[in-house]
Amino acid sequence: MMMKRAQFDAYLDELRQALITMGKRVEEAIQNSVISLKEMKVELADSVIRNDRYINEMEEMIEDIGARIIATQQPVAKDLRRIIIAFRMANDLERMADLAVDIAKVTMRIEQEGLIKPLVDIPRMAEIVQIMTNDSIQSYIQEDVNLAYKMAQMDDEVDLLHSQILRELFTYIMETPKHVNQALQLCFVSRYLERMADHATNIGESVVYLVQGKRPDLNT
Repeated sequence: MMMKRAQFDAYLDELRQALITMGKRVEEAIQNSVISLKEMKVELADSVIRNDRYINEMEEMIEDIGARIIATQQPVAKDLRRIIIAFRMANDLERMADLAVDIAKVTMRIEQEGLIKPLVDIPRMAEIVQIMTNDSIQSYIQEDVNLAYKMAQMDDEVDLLHSQILRELFTYIMETPKHVNQALQLCFVSRYLERMADHATNIGESVVYLVQGKRPDLNT
């Protein structure tokens, strides 16, 4: 029995390390996508798009590790929840990476125009989302409910910035109609970052469920 538990713990550590690696790659994708937009670096945007396949492969790897654990260790109760939640986390991370790709594509679309205004709040949103990404994974690794609940507070910060950005850009559209296309593209970017924060919050909810056996709604 002790040998079986030791094997399970080794597999679980492999799963945790894969999630940490995937999380770091997602953080990097978020950071680079917004830098590419802020500084109009098309090559950096292209690297975000090209590197997305590695993040997709990480999701598949996590699914494979989890499936192997279920097949060979037959976990139950909380141990089984750890695996299922790892699957959900990988899916949330993969969706966040897809949204980073969407931001990189905005850079590609508006590169010839140049920015209509310096970006301040969008990079701030990205910084918060990167912290949320890291903290959400750490909350799973440490099974830290307090850290998981922090996602709700940080998500509120992102939501406030998103609302502020939309107000500013809609005002800009009314005052400068010729730039309506780019202003709308920047609205989309803000929305993509807001959605990333929601995915990080989903991970926080899953961690609370893992530890306490109940799933709160942190996205309210």
